[in-house]
Amino acid sequence: MTKQISELMAAAGDRAAAVLDGIEDGQLGAPTPCAEYDVRALVNHLLHVVVQFQALAADRPVDFSETPDYVGEDPEWRKRFAVEVGRLAQAWAAPGALEGATGALGMPAPTVARMALGDLVVHPWDLARATGQEYVPDPETVDDVAPTFAELAPGGREMGVFGPPVDVPGHASPLDALLGIIGRDPQWTPR
Repeated sequence: MTKQISELMAAAGDRAAAVLDGIEDGQLGAPTPCAEYDVRALVNHLLHVVVQFQALAADRPVDFSETPDYVGEDPEWRKRFAVEVGRLAQAWAAPGALEGATGALGMPAPTVARMALGDLVVHPWDLARATGQEYVPDPETVDDVAPTFAELAPGGREMGVFGPPVDVPGHASPLDALLGIIGRDPQWTPR
C-alpha cells in the first residue's frame, strides 16, 4: 500500500527533526553541501520552506523573497521545526490540497507537495553531513520524490536551485542517485 504524500511528509519530518535535534549551537556556522548556506542558513531555509509550503497547500500566497532568522528569533527552533512539519503534513492532507494547480508558477499541487517533501529528504542529509550525524531517509519517500526531482532538475538548474548533475555509480543507493540528480556530491565531507 502506497502512503499518502502527507504521511511521507510526517515520516520525513520525523527523521529531519532528529537531525536538527542533533545540531549543536557551535555547529551553526559550519559549511554544508549547499555552498551558499552554512548550517544556520540552511536550517532557516528548511524551516521557511516548511512554513511557506503550508500556505501553498491551501493555495494562499507565499513569500520566499526573504528568509527569516528562525534560529536567532526562537531559542526553541528545534521544537518549532517539529511542530511546523506536523502542520505541513496536515495542510497537505486537507481535502482538495492535492487538486489543481497551486503557487505563483501554477504547478500541479502534487508536484508542489513533492518539492517540499524533497527538501525534507535532501536538506537533512546536507545538515547531517555538515554536522557529522548519521541520516537514513525513509526509502519509500526517496522513491516517491526521485521522479519529480528528475523532472524538475533541468528547470531547477536554470533557476540556480540545483547544481550541475553529479555522476554516481550505477550501483548507487536511491538517495545517492537523487543527490546526484540535483547536483549534490554524495561523497561530500566538511573541509
